Amino acid sequence: MKNPDSSNLGPGPTNLHKNRKDAKKPNNWLFFIMIGFTFLIIMSQANTPMMTGQSKELTYSEFYSILQNNNQTGEIQRLELIESPETILRGTFRDGTAFRIHIPQNDEGLLDLIRTNVNNFSVLPQQTFWSQMFFSFMPIILILMFIWYISYRGTQVGNKIWSFGKSRATLNQDSKNITFKNVAGVDEAKEELQEVIEFLKEPKKFERLGGKIPKGVLLIGPPGTGKTLLAKAVAGEAGVPFFSLSGSDFVEMFVGVGASRVRDLFEQGRKASKTSGKGAIIFIDEIDAVGRQRFTGIGGGNDEREQTLNALLVELDGFNTHGGLIIIAATNRPDTLDPALLRPGRFDRQIFVGLPDIIGREGILKVHSENLKLEPNVNFRKIAQQTVSFSGADLANVCNEAALLAARRNKEAAGIDEFLAAIERVTMGPEKKSRVISKKEKEITAYHEGGHALLSILVEEVDTFTKVSIIPRGLAGGYTLTPPTEDKHYYNKKELMGTMVVLLGGLIGEKLFHNDTSTGVSNDLERVTDIARKMICVYGMSDIIGTVSYNGNAHARFLGRDLMEERQYSEETAKKIDQEILVLVNTAYARAEKLLKDNRDKLDKLAQRLMEKEVMDIEEARILLGMPLADSAGKSSAETIAHDVQQDHTKPA
Repeated sequence: MKNPDSSNLGPGPTNLHKNRKDAKKPNNWLFFIMIGFTFLIIMSQANTPMMTGQSKELTYSEFYSILQNNNQTGEIQRLELIESPETILRGTFRDGTAFRIHIPQNDEGLLDLIRTNVNNFSVLPQQTFWSQMFFSFMPIILILMFIWYISYRGTQVGNKIWSFGKSRATLNQDSKNITFKNVAGVDEAKEELQEVIEFLKEPKKFERLGGKIPKGVLLIGPPGTGKTLLAKAVAGEAGVPFFSLSGSDFVEMFVGVGASRVRDLFEQGRKASKTSGKGAIIFIDEIDAVGRQRFTGIGGGNDEREQTLNALLVELDGFNTHGGLIIIAATNRPDTLDPALLRPGRFDRQIFVGLPDIIGREGILKVHSENLKLEPNVNFRKIAQQTVSFSGADLANVCNEAALLAARRNKEAAGIDEFLAAIERVTMGPEKKSRVISKKEKEITAYHEGGHALLSILVEEVDTFTKVSIIPRGLAGGYTLTPPTEDKHYYNKKELMGTMVVLLGGLIGEKLFHNDTSTGVSNDLERVTDIARKMICVYGMSDIIGTVSYNGNAHARFLGRDLMEERQYSEETAKKIDQEILVLVNTAYARAEKLLKDNRDKLDKLAQRLMEKEVMDIEEARILLGMPLADSAGKSSAETIAHDVQQDHTKPA
């Protein structure tokens, strides 16, 4: 519903943007008047164009007396006659003193005496008026031109010299082209934001009942989940001016500049809200750059950032809610934000934008593939199953990499093979087929990855691998892909123990091959230890330790708050935790070792085939090992916690 007073508020959003640009144009005519005035003052103070430097003025009689005796005294060393309407003699005495004298025109007697008594005598031709002007005032003109250039250059870059404390927010007119149709995989977040859109479209609907729209909406979630795109879609759906900037745009070296920019930003937002008649949106990305917790006693304070935050707090709680100005902010570190910023009345609504599920991933893939040429065999559901824990940005990258890969292969359209290859490239990097690997290292990698792959088939509580390769990719010397068949959010102890068994397969495979291990098992051991520690300290899966959490604060360590955090359990308990972790790891190791020893012939077959072909899929592996193909699906997984993609980081010792 349009504001009834909007007809008297001025032009629309487009004219507002134009007026803002016109307001930034400087009054250049005033600058040129100042230049002309300065030039006239300099002209009025010049007695003659040839007046340069300090010289002694002589009378005609004094000069004539010195000239007569110059043969004996040598007082005059050099003399110049300057031909001009006012004939001037300019010379230098023996002590270096310069002098000048005006002489009558056509004084032949004086000239004869000069030629006789002065050895160094020269005549300078008459200079024109313009040449005198050029040589006399060119330095001044150059200085004025330099000042003008600096000022004009400042206006070209947004008049930054004269508007240091102004907001750097960008008014995005193209946000109207982005709607919720361009956003997929975050249906719950879109539903939460529908009220914001309805308020911007029909504010009277809420105001007549006394309701108030949330002043601020905080979008929280991992990087790449679409928080910025959601904010643009809200502006596009509501059709209102959309100001966007980053939290770091407020912070400067000088105290007070950030606070000034905050006030200017909200002033621009209020004007745009009144002008559009439908409200406006201010979007602050990475608000944790300016909204972090204020000084807590450790880590030092920051006067500029704290003053900026104080100004932001006042503006959030002080502006008129009926003006239609809504603040949307985004961050992936909500634990670092100041509590005063999160209280109701400022950011009333906090919306979590998480990683998409399989349906969301399928929708995101369709959105980002609209402009791609695809083969009929592309199955987005299959691709979504292979991309667990991928964010929207990751999926967009997969689509782009698939198109680029199809172009490198000189294909007319991207197919399912390109998408699957793009997933591996985004996850682990490009293949390094050119790397020179010795036969021994290749055998070690084959048995290592063969151990992972075989155990993923033998252990029922984990997912079976889909592809195993000994070609280096990124930091991995080889990799075993074990994508889950479905999204899972809960994992039991049996599944976690099975995951640890599969992770230890690489270590045991190397031992069975040459009775030794390599540095390539480091990543596997880190992940096994991490799972075991979480089982004991976080999930309470130990009968000896009990169902007690020893995780402490699970949030990321933050300077100024967590630096002096103390452990909340005794040394005796810590010793028991270490013992229980070792028990879990040893149990998983014993099971993995027994399975691989009992199936040593299958491990040798897998390793030999990998040595020959370097890459193998699950169907080929089951045929090689004489196992039925029907068992390749339908098993649950603990991939998200432990090994979305099992990979061997083969590093030199």
